[in-house]
Amino acid sequence: MNRRHCAAAAITLVCTLTVLTAPTQAFAAPAPPSPTASSKAPKKSLEEVRKEIDALYRKAGAATDAYNLADEQAKKQSGEIVELAKAIVDGQAKIADLKSKAGAQAREQYRTGGLPPGAQLMLSDDPQMFMDGINRVWQGQQAAKGVLGEMTRTQADLEMYTKDASTNWKKLEANRIKQAKAKKQINAQIAAAKKLESQLEKEERARLLELEQEAEYRAQTAWLGSGALKEINREASERGKKAVAFATSQIGKPYEWGAEGPGSYDCSGLTSQAWAAAGRPIPRTSQEQWRQLPHIAIKDMRPGDLIIYHGDASHVGMYIGDGAIVHAPRPGRNVTLAGAGSMEILGVVRPDK
Repeated sequence: MNRRHCAAAAITLVCTLTVLTAPTQAFAAPAPPSPTASSKAPKKSLEEVRKEIDALYRKAGAATDAYNLADEQAKKQSGEIVELAKAIVDGQAKIADLKSKAGAQAREQYRTGGLPPGAQLMLSDDPQMFMDGINRVWQGQQAAKGVLGEMTRTQADLEMYTKDASTNWKKLEANRIKQAKAKKQINAQIAAAKKLESQLEKEERARLLELEQEAEYRAQTAWLGSGALKEINREASERGKKAVAFATSQIGKPYEWGAEGPGSYDCSGLTSQAWAAAGRPIPRTSQEQWRQLPHIAIKDMRPGDLIIYHGDASHVGMYIGDGAIVHAPRPGRNVTLAGAGSMEILGVVRPDK
């Protein structure tokens, strides 16, 4: 027992000596943080701010398209509901009239002892009256069948109208929810972009505009350098000329999301109103313009055609010739001219093909 105690004591002593004789730097305290480590992150460059603002406005543009589409669908459903309501009222009046006619026939039979007038004539000894009776009975039966048949059809129509109206109410409510969600996203993106801009000095904001223009110039130069414009020499159609004239006459008016003029526009509000003025109504949003209108090759482009931008078709401008477009760029900017290749081109559509 004493040996075990002595051994344990010896082991404890060895461990203690080992700890005490270990190099002191192994237990050194961590160095205090340098003053720079706790300071604010380095300020973003103006180019980084420009790209961030551009990304925010592009997201707002995509949300604007979603808002406009939901708004367009809601208006369509509201119109359909109004028409269905009118049809339901007319149907109810028609059924009331048919019921009145059926009731008159029933009352007439009651007054004649359950026999229609024609059946009574059939009991006559006069051959002519007998034949008239047969004819009247047949006519009465056809009239009764007609009233009942029309009542059945009208009732079926009413049920269908009611069902369609209920479906449209549900769609309308869903689109209103989409609108509200899109509006919230738009406001959030625009607010974030404006906040970034508001933090800039006056000189920085001026330089920011210059950077935007320089980025557009570089993209346009690269597009022209690819030879894209060499084969583009087609003239506008008569309607295309009218659309271009309308769009260019809006230059200088401010961008406003969801706006269709006359005082302000968003990108697709401008193009859709320009073609409406030319007598060719087209879809309201850039995404629907891309989805529904005929696609053409860039080399076949002519003034009046619409160039759809970015992978999500969130922006649109109208080609006016000589490698230029007219468009409503974004919040804080006005309707203006720009290079057709100054943004990422998704494709081209032709409203009057």
